[in-house]
Parts: sequence; structure tokens; C-alpha cells
Amino acid sequence: MSDGRRATIMDFGVNILFTAFWYDHKISPAQEFGMHTEDSVLYGPLCMNIDVVRENISLPPLKAGDQVVVHYVGAYNITQSMQFIALRPAVVLIDLSGKPHIIKQKESLKDVENNEVMPDYLKNFKL
Repeated sequence: MSDGRRATIMDFGVNILFTAFWYDHKISPAQEFGMHTEDSVLYGPLCMNIDVVRENISLPPLKAGDQVVVHYVGAYNITQSMQFIALRPAVVLIDLSGKPHIIKQKESLKDVENNEVMPDYLKNFKL
């Protein structure tokens, strides 16, 4: 960026991590990195100027495919998340012993369409 910070676009944004508007969640790389870090801005994938996960954070340089851990998020993020542009990912709980548990499966198109109802007059509509 023009101010020297690295801009990184994550595959999650405020649609998934809604509490990023109020909290600076601890975010750390999931893989091993060296000691070098740089000031960064973390953007979400929504193509909207409000989709900022962290305005300023010091992280090692991330590349495509690297993963991060967003620490200490909870039920508010699940209940406030919205299906917007992309399907929602699985939700993983890490228990006190460090064991991961999938507590919500990733969303599918069938999940999104499941409760939609087509009015009869539109079923045969042609352009």
C-alpha cells in the first residue's frame, strides 16, 4: 500500500467474522514462519470498503494458500454471519486439550436454496 503496509485479502471477511468491526481478534499464522514480520492490513473477499478484518497487524509475509488462526471467536460470529457472495465455511471448535471438533459443516448451495419457494406464476417464466 502507499503507506508501506502489506495488504492481504483473506478468504473470510466481516460476513463471517462480524465482530471484527468491534474487536481486534488475535490472528496468527497456522504454519511455521521465520521471525520477520511486517505491518499489514487484512481485507476480506467481499469487494466492499467496509470488509476490513484488521486495519493494522504485524504478521509474517503471507502468500496464497497460507492459513491463519483467528483466536477466541465464538457464538456471536456464527449467529451474526451472513451468506454473502461465498458459501460459509465449516466451524471448528478447539477444546481445552487442543483437540479440534467440527461443530458446523460447511455450507452447500443446497443449504442456501433449501427454504426457497418459487411462486407458481414464475415457474414457467421465459425471458
